[in-house]
Amino acid sequence: MAAFRDMEELCQGLLSLLGANHAEAQQRRLLRRYGQMTERLLETQDGAERQLQEILDAEKDVAQSLLDAKEQACQGVAELQQIEAKLQKASEEDTHLKASLLQLTRELEDLKEIEADLEKREKEVDEDTTVTIPAATYVAQLYHRISKIEWDYECEPGMIKGTEPVTPCSSQRLGSCL
Repeated sequence: MAAFRDMEELCQGLLSLLGANHAEAQQRRLLRRYGQMTERLLETQDGAERQLQEILDAEKDVAQSLLDAKEQACQGVAELQQIEAKLQKASEEDTHLKASLLQLTRELEDLKEIEADLEKREKEVDEDTTVTIPAATYVAQLYHRISKIEWDYECEPGMIKGTEPVTPCSSQRLGSCL
């Protein structure tokens, strides 16, 4: 704005120069004024160029920051997709493991039932053999007391073996009896 005022003053000065006889003094003054105005215009232009360069540098920095942010966002999206893929895979594996665990749990329950059934049968067999074995042992002990036969308790089940002891007394008795 000041530059326009200066130009206007210059124009009016030139008009007055034409109208007056003091042309030489006025011309020097106007040339000095014109030099000052040109100097101020160049300073203003330099200032404007500096400000424009600063604005361009700032815009370049902002654009670079924006590009960096976009790149980071793209990397974040890629990482997010990888994490989602891993999560999906882990979820599928978890589902598979849960199914396997359920199947194994069922098998374990079945085995526990079989084990309980086997224990029950084993108890029944033990009760059956416990009842019969003491009776067989009692009979064997009774025969031993009566007949003095040495019984072999380690023979096969259902079998009883025995041997008659040979003692010097019994052979003497036999001999003396004859």
